[in-house]
Amino acid sequence: MRKFRLAAVPVAALLVLAACQPGGQASGSGGGGDTSKGTIKIGVDLPLSGGEAPNGQPTLNGVKLAVKEAGGAVAGYAIEIAERDDAVNGVHNPDQGAQNATELASDEAVVAIVGPYNSNVGAAMIPVTAEAGLLQCSPANTNPGLTKPEFGADDLRGGNDPSYIRMATTDDLQGPAMAEYAFTTKGIQSVFIIDDTETYGDGIADTFEAHFEELGGTVTGRQGVPNPDGTADYTSILTAAQADNPEGVFFGGVTTTGAARVRAQMADVGMGDLPYFGGDGLVDGNGETDGSFVNIAGEAAANSFASVAAPHDIPDPDAFNNAYQAEYGESPGPYSAPAYACTQVVLAAIEAAAASATDMASLRSGVRDAVFENTGTEYDTVLGPVSFDENGDTSQHIMSFYGVDLAAEGGGNWVFDSQDDFSHLLE
Repeated sequence: MRKFRLAAVPVAALLVLAACQPGGQASGSGGGGDTSKGTIKIGVDLPLSGGEAPNGQPTLNGVKLAVKEAGGAVAGYAIEIAERDDAVNGVHNPDQGAQNATELASDEAVVAIVGPYNSNVGAAMIPVTAEAGLLQCSPANTNPGLTKPEFGADDLRGGNDPSYIRMATTDDLQGPAMAEYAFTTKGIQSVFIIDDTETYGDGIADTFEAHFEELGGTVTGRQGVPNPDGTADYTSILTAAQADNPEGVFFGGVTTTGAARVRAQMADVGMGDLPYFGGDGLVDGNGETDGSFVNIAGEAAANSFASVAAPHDIPDPDAFNNAYQAEYGESPGPYSAPAYACTQVVLAAIEAAAASATDMASLRSGVRDAVFENTGTEYDTVLGPVSFDENGDTSQHIMSFYGVDLAAEGGGNWVFDSQDDFSHLLE
């Protein structure tokens, strides 16, 4: 098995290297290195405004930190970060994501993209990046249909070769993993399910429901509620659901599509004591973070639990957390380290492609080929060893679980509970 070790130096050591290297500095990098070949760009598409900022901004910071600690340059090229916001009126928007991908693909200096955060945005971007042969690495997308042929990934790419990889494991694991956590760890025998009908929310609710029933649990009912602007009223749905006495509620979606609103309204109808479960779309900051789940749900956020489709216990968490806090004055988000890891893989692919590239077009295609013509290659990343299969899925199948602690610093926050490898669900 081949290994790429570029940008795999421990974070603290990288800080020293970045500070010591001479040379020019790329925009947005803060580091120095050999930039004699000019400037290339890593595009970033994330939801960076409104209620989505608690997700997007810490993820963007992971990209920026990786570029800075790599010295702001790779293989003789200065690295510039080209940021794009896919939120419209504060909510992630697939059409905006597709437009952003088109703009980035049309810029010949863009050799790879990190992002997006939301799976329906990923579904809108992949046809564009696949046609352009532009390597794309999402730190957070989890819907299986973005990569797996049995879920329609070949049609999504429009017949083009894959160019999309991801650091997060998929919802055909995340949903069942949360079902096992709810049923086995928390002892919940029955649940009512609400989903937001979007690509991510509907998909994770499907896989949660199927596995929860396989385990012997009962789904007392399920309701899909489109909520693109976050204003839906769930009180009548919850009142009706209460009649069947579920022991818990599962929500498929994200904070901006109703997760916190459902939790708050559960308290309003007398269901506030029930445990509440969801996926990674809920873990988005503390109670002092405007627009976060804990901020919106307030006291009702207690007894809420969510998964993150990536490891919490990374090989050197103190080094990463300390470097991140030193740079940004706050703790990293759940997908800051996966975004850092995506950037490490992109930098390794650039290093591999640069030796034979003759122009920007050949560099771009070479970056994509460095990953997909060498599937199974192991990359040393901040998350530990990572490789990708022929579809672009990560070799890491680790799920982390969090619960809300209202006494935590920052007006309440998500606190890590446990993590486990769910590779057995693929068998």
